This record gives sequence, structure tokens and C-alpha cells, in this order.
Amino acid sequence: MTRRELAAAIYRTAHLTGTFRLRSGATSSEYFDKYRFESDPRLLAAIAAELAGLVPPGAQALGGLELGGVPLATQLSQVTGLPTLFVRKAAKPYGTCQLAEGGVISGRHIVLVEDVVTSGGQVVESAGALRDLAAVVSDALCVIDREAGGSEALAAAGIRLHPLFRMSELKDAAV
Repeated sequence: MTRRELAAAIYRTAHLTGTFRLRSGATSSEYFDKYRFESDPRLLAAIAAELAGLVPPGAQALGGLELGGVPLATQLSQVTGLPTLFVRKAAKPYGTCQLAEGGVISGRHIVLVEDVVTSGGQVVESAGALRDLAAVVSDALCVIDREAGGSEALAAAGIRLHPLFRMSELKDAAV
């Protein structure tokens, strides 16, 4: 599958129109339902194969953000051989009481994996929480950058965003 074919497949599979409230609180007339591309095994494998080329040198682990980043990071781990951490929005108050499950955090260069970035709020919050645990977080991958300020918000927090596609690219491929 070419990059353009992948973009068109993601758009066809996940693009919805209507009225949607985003995590940022903004309202949008279009929405990318990431669970539709993450639940398709062939599409998920193709996405992970393309994302692998965006993993920066020196990465020691992938941090899949709850919930949509988890299947992406897991599949990407299969392609890259990097271990995956499952990063919660908040540490659970029982069991291991960990913010991130799956391995050592302290001192590791963790690349965050997210599905769709709009404002970048969750990535910034998760990066901050991991940094508080002595992780090195300087990069994040996503499948779709909605081009709504997220890249700039991440840059202000010292995080480079590596999107597989920008929303404008998906729209162009769907034509």
C-alpha cells in the first residue's frame, strides 16, 4: 500500500461528519474515529509499518497513551522491537499504583504514541507526568495531526511531534 493509499484508507475508514465535542472542548463538524482504523488488523499493521520510520534514533521504549495509543504502540513494538509501556491518564489507586505499566520508566528515552492530536493536551500532560518519574520524553508520534495547535503546544513543552499524516493530507488523499 502506498502512502497515499494508506491516507485514503484511513480517511474512508475513520472520517465522520456531524457535530462532535473534542477533548479540548472545541466543537468540530468532522471527527476521526481512531477506533475504526485501530480495530482493522490490516490497516493497523500498515499504519505501524509507516510509523516505524518516524521513531527517532535513541528511543528506548514506546509509551502508548490511554486508550487509543495503546494498540498503536503495541503494533509498532512488533515492527520496531522496542518495548511498550502502557501510559494511564492517572496512576490507578490499587494494585501496582503505576502511571505506566510494562517496564522501567526512570532514565529511559520514551517516545509517546498517540492516535489523534488536536490541542496536544493529553500528550503534554502525560509527558509531564513521565518526566516527573525521571523519564526522558522529547518526541511523540501520532497517526493524525488535526493541525489545530497541538504541534505548537508540544513544541512549547519541549516535545517534537512526528505525525504520520496531517488532516490536510488525509483530505487531499480522499479526493
